[in-house]
Amino acid sequence: MTTSIAVPELNHERGFLPLQDPLRRLPGAFDAWEELAQRLPKLLASDQVRATIADLPPFPADEINDFRERERAMLLLSYLGHAYVWGARRPALILPAVLAVPWHHVAESLGRPPVLSYSSYALHNYFRFDAAREIECGNLALIQNFLGGIDEEWFILIHVEIERKAGPAMAALGACLDAAEEGDGERLEGLLTQVESSLRAMQATLRRMPEWCEPFIYYHRVRPYIHGWKNHPDLPEGVIYEGVEAYRGRPQQFRGETGAQSSIVPALDAMLGVGHKEDLLSTYLLEMRAYMPPAHRAFIEALEKRGSVRPFAQRAGRRALTSAYNACVEALEDFRSLHFEYAATYIFQQAQTDAKNPHAVGTGGTPFMEYLKKHRDETGQNRLK
Repeated sequence: MTTSIAVPELNHERGFLPLQDPLRRLPGAFDAWEELAQRLPKLLASDQVRATIADLPPFPADEINDFRERERAMLLLSYLGHAYVWGARRPALILPAVLAVPWHHVAESLGRPPVLSYSSYALHNYFRFDAAREIECGNLALIQNFLGGIDEEWFILIHVEIERKAGPAMAALGACLDAAEEGDGERLEGLLTQVESSLRAMQATLRRMPEWCEPFIYYHRVRPYIHGWKNHPDLPEGVIYEGVEAYRGRPQQFRGETGAQSSIVPALDAMLGVGHKEDLLSTYLLEMRAYMPPAHRAFIEALEKRGSVRPFAQRAGRRALTSAYNACVEALEDFRSLHFEYAATYIFQQAQTDAKNPHAVGTGGTPFMEYLKKHRDETGQNRLK
């Protein structure tokens, strides 16, 4: 298996979803690992999950041949890693070498840390029942679960559909900057209308979350397994990755899976010029980029280097352009507002019954209510007058 970082082509038709639908299973050499992963919901209902994972045969990393197999391996190892840490009454402080060593190896080859991140949890974790139909809820199911059930399926698949609905906006971002640089206000108006339409479609999908994902079930059955081990009150030192030479036996701290690891909103912020004041929040947002695929964070950085359309929209003196720009800002603010509402309902207002699943700390290890409110408020402040 190559150790070079894989950077796939960015797919603007699907947004940040992979060019091909994710691989559902690794080749035969990985059967023991794949079969255990399929039994994970059963094992997590027992007291056998850690012993079963520790008894696995060596992970045949050298048998991985391409990008899709690497992503499938990363998903597999990440789910088993989080099941090992969180799958008992007390979190595990040490990951066994049979899991830790290949997890670190595959993560290095993908340019991400060895922890469950949004890319594995959502972007590479779905299949379509009918390949001729769109990537949309109703035609999707998860490849991998922790406990299983409709609430877990729906929570993740809503994010998959949002990523696909973001495709038209992502496709327009570079062209928006081109139009601003060329002083073409009329073209920019049309492109911003496309961005706003995409944002409204994303919000419409997000509004469907309560259809099949109940707040109580999400908080107590879905969320516990996606926490990381940085700024987590029950793992203050982090987790030791046994046998990983690069870590020298020292505990490692990595953030848990969070929507802040999606590249959609940072890319929109970059094009629109939505800034965040330099503080712990802005530092955290930059840190989240280390958990994104390298091609996705490179896309965001390339947009940021070009500046934003805001200065041109402000000085152009075109009422229609001002309206189109403000419509995008308002749509982004509305999307963040809905996310903030869900965070309150699905997490903050739930009764904490387990120290492993704190309701005041996000899965990314942050005071999420404060951060999400700040996101929303700073977005609205960018409207043009």
